[in-house]
Amino acid sequence: MPPKRKASASAASSAAANTTKAPRPSKLARENNITAQEEAEIREAFGLFAEPMDGEKDGVLPIGDLRRALIALGIPPASRAELAEFVSILDPDDEGFAVYSSFVAICALQMRTRAERASGTEQAQEVDEAFKLFVGHGQSQAQKQAASGVITMAHLRRIATTLKEEVTDDVLRDMVLEANGGAGVAQGVDRDAFENVMRRAGVWR
Repeated sequence: MPPKRKASASAASSAAANTTKAPRPSKLARENNITAQEEAEIREAFGLFAEPMDGEKDGVLPIGDLRRALIALGIPPASRAELAEFVSILDPDDEGFAVYSSFVAICALQMRTRAERASGTEQAQEVDEAFKLFVGHGQSQAQKQAASGVITMAHLRRIATTLKEEVTDDVLRDMVLEANGGAGVAQGVDRDAFENVMRRAGVWR
């Protein structure tokens, strides 16, 4: 018999990749725009409090345990009013329980909200850091502490010098006026105006 051929390195790596492939999201996960991993986390939290019920293969969640299930997922309702809103959506007929598919929909909504909040917080920090770079560029620590909190022509001039860019005062003046909406060169550019300029430039959305 001819000797068996050894599997090539590419074939071996392909086989390894297939064994570690991420699970495919279910139809319910796709409908709610969540990953298979996120649904697995939701199912686990649901299962902590679920009770059996005929006709519901996943069981049902007692409505009194809704808040605890959401806390277990790290997505608690922001207020009693929000919790009441969730209850009215999940249990419109006041039957005292929520089914799995409806619970998934509420959790998916909460997960998106959490992600948006985190993204907004991270973006605000990036804006603050970038603004401080402009205001504090080329200054001593004492000067930074005494800064007025606006970007001035002097700041822009120092940055241009550092970058070895030849920019006239007229151009710098126009940059300040465009950024602050024509409020005046002496007004400088505050943080909000700076963020608006960056958004228009496509740096942040």
